[in-house]
Amino acid sequence: MTMTNLTERQKTLLLLIIRDYIDTAQPVGSKRLAEHYHLDLSSATIRNEMGFLTELGYLRQPHTSAGRVPTEEGYRYFVSEMMPNAELPETVQHTISHQFHQSRPDMDQWMTLAASILANQSQGVSMVTAPHVEQAKYKHVELISTQGRQVLMVLVMAGGEVSQQILTLAEPVAQERLSQTASRLNALLAGLAVDSISSLTNRPDALDQDILLLILQDMRGAASRISGEIYTDGLTNVLGKPEFAESDEARRALKIFEERSTLKDLLARTTVNSNIGGLQVLIGGEGEWEELRQCSMVIARYGVPGMATGTLGVLGPMRMSYARTIPTVRYVAGLLSDLVNDTISSE
Repeated sequence: MTMTNLTERQKTLLLLIIRDYIDTAQPVGSKRLAEHYHLDLSSATIRNEMGFLTELGYLRQPHTSAGRVPTEEGYRYFVSEMMPNAELPETVQHTISHQFHQSRPDMDQWMTLAASILANQSQGVSMVTAPHVEQAKYKHVELISTQGRQVLMVLVMAGGEVSQQILTLAEPVAQERLSQTASRLNALLAGLAVDSISSLTNRPDALDQDILLLILQDMRGAASRISGEIYTDGLTNVLGKPEFAESDEARRALKIFEERSTLKDLLARTTVNSNIGGLQVLIGGEGEWEELRQCSMVIARYGVPGMATGTLGVLGPMRMSYARTIPTVRYVAGLLSDLVNDTISSE
């Protein structure tokens, strides 16, 4: 039987059971449905329909209880059939938009704010990757004398990606000369991609030449990275949920936040073919990620295709509030896309 073969009554009951279980984390019985939601149906009718939904694989009955809980298939039905166009209330949209426009025009601050808003709204764990420059383009460099022969090089690329490294020069160089070198390179390289910069590496000034080669090396590195830093928030939101408090298996899912390479791999593989703003909901690890068997993730890409893109998402128990999480992820992805677009356009 396919997903679309439920009657309206069965859809309504499935929706109510899932919503009730999301709110309470307790198996839902026919008596509670009839009384709590004032249904004009007998308990026997509700029990029959719940039995049918169980046969279809949308509900299951924990052995200790007469009530039912949703299965992965039940949640998938709920997400795909019942809430594809869910939107955040306008007041919430306005509040989130206002928070972004009140913050400094700074990529690091935007990422931190996005992670905080997603965690707050969803009551899950949020993750946001900084926009990754798909084709690294130069914006500007700063050279700051620190001590002796050491110099801090801060390289900023179009789209806001920032790279910092300490260089050790052959001999000490005064700050004035470092500033002049940076100024010459900024005039020469502004807006250029790696290929164009490669053809300019024969500079008359030895310091200019050395710094330019280091810039090139850095930009090549930036272009090959899957994504930049990952910003997370809200770990305490899920630690108190029954699933995580009572199950080592669910807690293992949170380990991926410590193993950043696993998290980057997960985000990269789930969004590699998705469109900007396109949303993916992973329920129970979709048979691919064993550590996520008891969790769900809502993930989206944001940014400007071909220029700079990032990923954001929320992880929570399988009974997360999809009705709140899905539109929040979609809305914040749209806001970040606009901000990245504005950053690139103003360069």
